[in-house]
Amino acid sequence: MPKSKRAKVVHMSKTTKKGKELTIKLYANIQECIPKYPYIYVFSVHNMRNTYLKDVRTQLSDSRLFFGKTKVMAVALGLTPESEPYPHTSLLTPHLHGSVGLLFSPRPPSAIREYFSAFMPLDFARAGSTASRSFTLPSGTLYSRGGEMPQEEDVPLAHSVEPNLRKLGLPTRLVKGKVELDGDFVVCKEGEVLGSGQTTLLKMFGVAMAEFRVGVEACWERETGEVTMVGEGLERK
Repeated sequence: MPKSKRAKVVHMSKTTKKGKELTIKLYANIQECIPKYPYIYVFSVHNMRNTYLKDVRTQLSDSRLFFGKTKVMAVALGLTPESEPYPHTSLLTPHLHGSVGLLFSPRPPSAIREYFSAFMPLDFARAGSTASRSFTLPSGTLYSRGGEMPQEEDVPLAHSVEPNLRKLGLPTRLVKGKVELDGDFVVCKEGEVLGSGQTTLLKMFGVAMAEFRVGVEACWERETGEVTMVGEGLERK
């Protein structure tokens, strides 16, 4: 009878601790970058999306971006003046909390802030986020954009989604193959914390409310060793 693979003994001395390896690599990469770039930025992210962070990496190809464990990044920069690898890099560590990362770049602060102020792509909101505006579905035949564009430029909603709409609480019915809404339906109001049902409806009708934004919190300049507090005050989520 063949031996079960589940019964195979694996000695711990032969296993690799991937998490520890990644931590060591992050620490080493940050310390390696410090002498290579004239500026280090601590940046905060609002409405984090990995896709857009990858776009930032691609567009800032002359820079290095790290978005890892804040404690590891802080240790790499130095927690105290005695442990910092370069003068005053430890002054950046108080800003390393929440949804933040490090950007090593040859670009001066004015260029970095200009870039991030222009890079604010929209995405669909997730449950727990705040509605940036109100959205109401008008009564009558439902269209794919839910009244967000003229009917002559839109198409009626597919009849196959009507059961899902009723499950989400909409008073809908099928009339001659078209989805009809019996009365206006408020999906969300501005400033309201969104639930999963609301975000599902917003995505279904193509309403994007989550604005991906990056703000610069602080900047270290290698030539002077000075740290400039920027603190653009983005809500960190």
